[in-house]
Amino acid sequence: MIPIDKVKDIIVKHDFLEKELSSGSIDPKLYAKKSKEYSSLGSIIEIAREYVKFENDKKDLINIMQDETNDQEIVDLAEKDLEDLDMKKEKYENTLKVFLLPKDEDDNKNAIVEIRAGTGGLEASLFCADLFKMYEKVCSKKKWKLEIINISKSEAGGFKEVIFSVNGDDIYSYLKYESGVHRVQRIPETETQGRVHTSAATVAVLPEAEDVDIDIKESDLRIDVFRAGGPGGQSVNTTDSAVRITHIPSGVVVSQQDEKSQHKNKAKALKILRSRVYEAEKRKKDQERSSNRRSQIGTGDRSERIRTYNFPQGRVTDHRINLTLHKLDEFLSGEIHEEMNQQLRLKEQNLKLENLHS
Repeated sequence: MIPIDKVKDIIVKHDFLEKELSSGSIDPKLYAKKSKEYSSLGSIIEIAREYVKFENDKKDLINIMQDETNDQEIVDLAEKDLEDLDMKKEKYENTLKVFLLPKDEDDNKNAIVEIRAGTGGLEASLFCADLFKMYEKVCSKKKWKLEIINISKSEAGGFKEVIFSVNGDDIYSYLKYESGVHRVQRIPETETQGRVHTSAATVAVLPEAEDVDIDIKESDLRIDVFRAGGPGGQSVNTTDSAVRITHIPSGVVVSQQDEKSQHKNKAKALKILRSRVYEAEKRKKDQERSSNRRSQIGTGDRSERIRTYNFPQGRVTDHRINLTLHKLDEFLSGEIHEEMNQQLRLKEQNLKLENLHS
């Protein structure tokens, strides 16, 4: 049973936003956000209005059924209407339950993804490259725009680190489940005894923060410029184009040297820095709201092992939902990534529903 006050709040909020948006007095910076909220409430408003009316409608029908002056035909019709009403109420209640689930305000944001090789040396860097290729294929399949921000290559085609942004619709709501430690088990090409080696890579998915999300003052930044260096200490640039930005209050440091232009490196570094600072603030708030943490799949903690890719057995296992898919090649090619993601979303929705009742 949903508390009727929560449903009434939907109607009050919808009507308030309708008046606010039509008044023309709203802050332009907030207009897009409030329009989106109004549109979201619009999808449920008629159901909310009907749900609030159910109890009165039910009383009216019971009165008809109990009125001895009514013909049997009218009583029978009232009984049928009451049956239909109860069925409709249950259906509407389920729709409202899902709508009232706590939402991640960042779900509709773009994302910045950081993949770093962990334990395992060369194998870890090769796995880091494999993960990047997998996300490339997922993005291509979903027609999302992927843009590399920073890449640090290792030998044999591996990556020590790769940072990229993904733009499209509701990106963070999909990719946020990728945060954590990804473990790989396979036989390296250099392994002569046929032994399986275990290595790992860390994935961090950050909601891309905008100016309206977090206010970073120029006075809180220390910006250092230096000459970009290439492999073996060789100079790849004769000007001081590389940029290191430190956010003094939080201690977050971002370096960027991929571009030949100092201006472009600074813009890319600020993009990453803003998202890292925003994520740190978000994590702090989430930890304060412990009940909200219990309703999430994992914690998004970068030290949490979330998935194992076993090459000899051709399987991928997500440890958070105990789901194993025996289609590793298809998973890495982005073909069945959606199948895993759907199960993760469903599990989180169920956790939130349980939390709603507790």
